[in-house]
Amino acid sequence: MGKGITTEINKIGGIGAHQIVGRLDASGMRFGIVVSRFNDELTSELCRSAYQCLERNGAKPSTIDVVRVPGAYEIPVVVEKLAASGNYSALIVLGVVVEGETQHAQMIIDTTGQSILDISCRHKVPVINEIVGVRTWAQAEARCLGGENTRGWYAAEAAIETARVYQQL
Repeated sequence: MGKGITTEINKIGGIGAHQIVGRLDASGMRFGIVVSRFNDELTSELCRSAYQCLERNGAKPSTIDVVRVPGAYEIPVVVEKLAASGNYSALIVLGVVVEGETQHAQMIIDTTGQSILDISCRHKVPVINEIVGVRTWAQAEARCLGGENTRGWYAAEAAIETARVYQQL
């Protein structure tokens, strides 16, 4: 199998199964990170941790593009353009939406989530959606601050692994 992919026979429920498993090897891949400026003190940390994870796992800085947009609602249109370019192994979406007194936050989470999934399937490129939706600022900080323990780090790992799996399908 290709570089960075392990195939193995494992016992799953008592039967042998051929599995394709993506490894955390970002070398030779290109990534796009689309990050919202709204709630910048949190989204910048998500972006920093995602970028550091990609680098730690072999991505060169020249293979990582970071695009800033005003808010989470503007993310899908930019992701559409990046995905349509065919230049990326995977895309990472980062934002923070904190629930307020209206249903606006839920509308943003629902519509961006569906749009991002549709883009990923249409253009056949993994798009990892980490628009963090929370009820409180404290919940947002818990998910966004802390380096390797953030949703940004998780998104980068998921992007690498999913792109490696996708290469083999």
